[in-house]
Amino acid sequence: MELDGRVAVVTGGTRGVGAGIARSFLAAGAEVVLCARRPPDAPVAAGGRTATHIPADLRDPAAVDALFAQVAARHGRLDCLVNNAGGTPYRPLAEGGAQRHARVLDLNLTAPLTASLAAYEQLRTARGSIVMITSVSGTRPSPGTAAYGAAKAGLESLARSMAVEWAPEVRVNSLVLGMVRTELAHLHYGDERGVAAVAATVPLGRLAEPSDVGAAAVFLASDRAAYVSGASLLVHGGGERPAFLDAANANKTEES
Repeated sequence: MELDGRVAVVTGGTRGVGAGIARSFLAAGAEVVLCARRPPDAPVAAGGRTATHIPADLRDPAAVDALFAQVAARHGRLDCLVNNAGGTPYRPLAEGGAQRHARVLDLNLTAPLTASLAAYEQLRTARGSIVMITSVSGTRPSPGTAAYGAAKAGLESLARSMAVEWAPEVRVNSLVLGMVRTELAHLHYGDERGVAAVAATVPLGRLAEPSDVGAAAVFLASDRAAYVSGASLLVHGGGERPAFLDAANANKTEES
């Protein structure tokens, strides 16, 4: 299999997108370590393997250093770091206060930097790779989640700089995600009718599944992507239909 004998750390890998990435790595033959403050509700398993969990707060540099020391002690190597942990509540800028928004930046930008620095020596030795999980929120206006969008834009820029500074030993790439259907999708999109309505705005007609993201991450971590570094791979189903097209079509319908 593509990742036989390799070791990967997936931050925030106990549920949602992170768990989907972890299962894809397991199915591809990798040993997977999940990093999150709380353990998964159920084992994250695939391909006859089960991921292990090491609790850590990624905003605590000492805890992150200890995490990667444990990975080295248990597995003796590290081939891939997937910086997936992140997220944000809906919070308009004027309602949050600077400290609240700064915490979003810490989790979504500073924490991946902290983890990458802590993992660097092991990745360099293995000639491994880093996959940053970013978002279309970093490429367009993100009202209500502005700090998150700014962090994801910064994370993509950080990945490109890392790819230059750490070449040729460590490859660094980004997955730029659109909307993903996870167990928490109802919090963002509502019931099944809401999910269907949102999916209709995507050219491919559906939200991504965590396994779609996982397959792309496995590709970037594998030898098939040996000459891919500093790249941003869009995993968004074709993006979003431009609003002006729907407005124009609605106007034509009214005129007819």
